[in-house]
Amino acid sequence: MSQPTFTVADIRKTFLDFFESKGHTVVASSPLVPGNDPTLMFTNSGMVQFKDVFLGEDKRPYVRAASVQACLRAGGKHNDLENVGYTARHHTFFEMLGNWSFGDYFKRESLKWGWELLTQVFKLPAEKLLATVYIDDDEAYDIWTKEIGLPPERVIRIGDNKGGKYKSDNFWMMADTGPCGPCSEIFYDHGAHIPGGPPGSPEEDGDRFIEIWNHVFMQFDMKEDGSVVKLPAPCVDTGMGLERLAAILQHVHSNYEIDIFDALIKAAARETGCTDLANPSLKVIADHIRATSFLVSDGVVPSNEGRGYVQRRIIRRAIRHGYKLGQKKPFFHKLVADLVALMGAAYPRLQAQAQHITDTLKAEEERFYETLANGMDILDTALAGGQKTLPGEVAFKLHDTYGFPLDLTQDVCRERDVTVDEAGFDAAMERQKAAGRAAGKFKMERAVEYAGAGNVFTGYEHLQEAAKVVALYHEGAAVQQLSTGQAGIVVLDTTPFYAESGGQVGDQGLITAEGVVFGVQDTQKIKADVFGHHGMQTQGTLKVGDAVTAAVDGERRASTARNHSVTHLMHKALREVLGTHVQQKGSLVDADKTRFDFAHNAPVTAVQITEIEQRVNAEVLANAATQARVLPLEEAQKTGAMMLFGEKYGETVRVLDIGSSRELCGGTHVQRTGDIGLFKIVSESGVAAGVRRVEAVTGLNALAYLQGLEGTVQSVAATLKTPATEVQPRLAQVLDQVRALEKEIGSLKGKLASSQGDELAGSAVDVKGVKVLAAKLDGADAKTLRDTMDQLKNKLKSAIVVLAAVDGAKVQIAAGVTADLTAKAKAGELVNFVAQQVGGKGGGKPDMAMAGGTDAAAVPQALASVQGWVAERV
Repeated sequence: MSQPTFTVADIRKTFLDFFESKGHTVVASSPLVPGNDPTLMFTNSGMVQFKDVFLGEDKRPYVRAASVQACLRAGGKHNDLENVGYTARHHTFFEMLGNWSFGDYFKRESLKWGWELLTQVFKLPAEKLLATVYIDDDEAYDIWTKEIGLPPERVIRIGDNKGGKYKSDNFWMMADTGPCGPCSEIFYDHGAHIPGGPPGSPEEDGDRFIEIWNHVFMQFDMKEDGSVVKLPAPCVDTGMGLERLAAILQHVHSNYEIDIFDALIKAAARETGCTDLANPSLKVIADHIRATSFLVSDGVVPSNEGRGYVQRRIIRRAIRHGYKLGQKKPFFHKLVADLVALMGAAYPRLQAQAQHITDTLKAEEERFYETLANGMDILDTALAGGQKTLPGEVAFKLHDTYGFPLDLTQDVCRERDVTVDEAGFDAAMERQKAAGRAAGKFKMERAVEYAGAGNVFTGYEHLQEAAKVVALYHEGAAVQQLSTGQAGIVVLDTTPFYAESGGQVGDQGLITAEGVVFGVQDTQKIKADVFGHHGMQTQGTLKVGDAVTAAVDGERRASTARNHSVTHLMHKALREVLGTHVQQKGSLVDADKTRFDFAHNAPVTAVQITEIEQRVNAEVLANAATQARVLPLEEAQKTGAMMLFGEKYGETVRVLDIGSSRELCGGTHVQRTGDIGLFKIVSESGVAAGVRRVEAVTGLNALAYLQGLEGTVQSVAATLKTPATEVQPRLAQVLDQVRALEKEIGSLKGKLASSQGDELAGSAVDVKGVKVLAAKLDGADAKTLRDTMDQLKNKLKSAIVVLAAVDGAKVQIAAGVTADLTAKAKAGELVNFVAQQVGGKGGGKPDMAMAGGTDAAAVPQALASVQGWVAERV
């Protein structure tokens, strides 16, 4: 019987349907940006969203799960970027099929269901499959050979091949300690006509035997001494690459030949004009449109740091490959529509964000095309001599000046069989960092270890609470007491203090007992449910076990709550006025203001700001009651609540209704929208490519801001001797007068330059047949120096001229060389020679250059040295 051909879409659905029939809960793909996990740059496997479950820090309402997870490996430890386009199976973005058991089924069910899906549902021939197991995992070996019936010669035991016990490709570890266990991998044999040997053999890196599915059995807890103990509830974590499976089911050897890549490669060919569909550059472009589009849909915009920098690298790599194919105009963004048509049904957010993705990629393309040609010219020139190593300084210049990431330069060099001096690049990078390093140091509290129970937070209902001290810390170490004058951290069993989270700063206040006062300056989370009260012991001695009263600074809390509540209303108004592509990229809410960063590709206009303010203040005037509900996450999603994409949410969440806004939020808020009082945006700016920032104030802070503006207007009116209502026309009149006077002054300076040029021209001296003039021009500014220089060069026809002007201690110098003499003397070198003598430096073109200095007393001697400098060169 011939095998059926499954499309990529078919494979996704078939996999999820199969495991749903086995009692699994189908879980949606999590974002490419892991929520609240600083250890990962991107989601790189299906288990990432379940990491806290495996660590015992979270519990789900289900014990079996299955998903198709969008993954990215293009930064940090897991980085496949440099291999994309050069191999049959490396990608930046890929999809991972996975199923999990959290203390429910184990090896038997996992392996049997895997075999059933592959051989009975996908109809892969059994004789084409083989498996690996960890060297001493007899249980898995017996399941394969005795229960499933795989011949023993096709079940391969893999030992400790990485040095030391448990250092094996078939033994999985989350970290150096913690949950771990053996793996069993399923391989597909492409046939003897393909080079390569089975896993564990010297030829295992060939392409004949391809791993398609890994089953990880977490059954141990790794201790610090390297020993392992059994976990009370062993788990299963499996992962199968969708693209690899599709290649097998569609009877092709390369992932780039499957249906989805076939369509994207043809789209890339259409936009670049390349007719050779086997060209590796088309593969790069097809891969990278998936990665960059999904990253934008998950809120990652191109920038010069972190995830945004990786995004920029991928985009620019794709653009460079288009440029290599002869496409000299932006093209990459035009592939978004093709991608959405292929994957939008499986990933609705991709479809919803299509226009925003297109706009973001187009803006980055236009930005890069401005420098791409110049950068490629520099690279071509540097490699023109046939050398086999590109100097690190050149690679750094391309990175620093032309926005060529190192891996992009390496990509070009690899194609020309040239290596890059990475050590030289790193040295140049370090020199720049050292030169630009700030004098100040970032201060950060030492991390503290706390193993006790979580505290109870009562701050939504109360600002004061009776509590017990359960832990104290001084300089990062646990202590039994804090004495007067000592800084420390206090942990309470119950607290009304809000710990910094979701952009809202932590509360301040006092922790007191009889004769004891601890001033809380900040509240931070030690763990998700453990709040640390940071501050100073100002009176008496505070001890572990003391009964205390915890009281929040109510006025500061109220101001912060006003600003947090208005942030929700502003977020909604921004989306209504600017578009639904607006996504929160960061926020800071304190007692003084709200600062809100969001994805948007253009400045917010004054008209748009006015409309946003009107919408928000209308909500404030409506004085609607605020409502907070704690709901299961799935139920909360059904309410239409706004969720911050990329944020990590638990199984129960707090849904907050403020006016017409509905968001998930754990912060503190006003009781009614009218409590906000007044809302005013005070600034709008760009903070990164595709990211804007607004700052706003509320309540008395908004009133103070407006009163300050009114005071400024009144002061200006008094200066202009006009009523405040007439300031604008009066100021316009004054500016017209100023422009007229500036024009008149410019005309007079031009006449002065002409007359001084006539007088100075006769002062030129002959130096070895060349006219040389070096003179001081009293009362001249930079423009006058340039104008006089032009006059003198015109009059003298062939000459070298230096002019200097002094204003207090400030010195300005101009050097000029007529065109016939620039082969012998350069104005830039001459002006720098003079400037160094007066405490400055400068440069410019061969025929005209400017410089500055600070030593006015040295000007006469510096001018006198010009003749000698000229004599040495002519």
